[in-house]
Amino acid sequence: RMGVDAISIDGFECAGHPGEDDVPGLILIPAAADKVKIPMIASGGFGDARGLVAALALGAEGINMGTRFMCTKESPIHENVKRQIVENDERATDLIFRTMHNTSRVARNDISRQVVELERSGAKFEDVRELVAGTRGRVVYETGDPDHGIWSAGQVQGLIHDIPSCAELISRIVTEAEAIIKGRLARFVV
Repeated sequence: RMGVDAISIDGFECAGHPGEDDVPGLILIPAAADKVKIPMIASGGFGDARGLVAALALGAEGINMGTRFMCTKESPIHENVKRQIVENDERATDLIFRTMHNTSRVARNDISRQVVELERSGAKFEDVRELVAGTRGRVVYETGDPDHGIWSAGQVQGLIHDIPSCAELISRIVTEAEAIIKGRLARFVV
């Protein structure tokens, strides 16, 4: 069978590549829902029950949580990186490669700051290639030195306050989402 069964829509808040248009999920998700005819998964900035409920209200069928799942017990990344995500707030990211029209959101660290400064002074990719090498990022995840290289993390870091198991995280999100829908939101319907 050929075709696409679902589509993922990434808002500007996401880790990795948010695109070049800087459109946040609050606008992008309903705009996409108005156009696509297949199930849509919302991505970028999701990490708790409030986000799930919002995504459903905006027209998505569910959510994708990359940064949130990085910060779970089962995630194979170093514990120091998980703790750094918990410590970071929603402002602790940098957008790199903006001047190269290949924007990427990464956790703010010594390397990302250097890349941003080099770009401000007119650097080309060749000038930052060694700083952003994937091998350096892999070392971050393996050894737990969050300043060794660039590593992806979204603005949702500001909503991450613990390192649960995946089962605990999913159970909590579903339970809290149901409580929001049946409790807080139900009060608005007569």
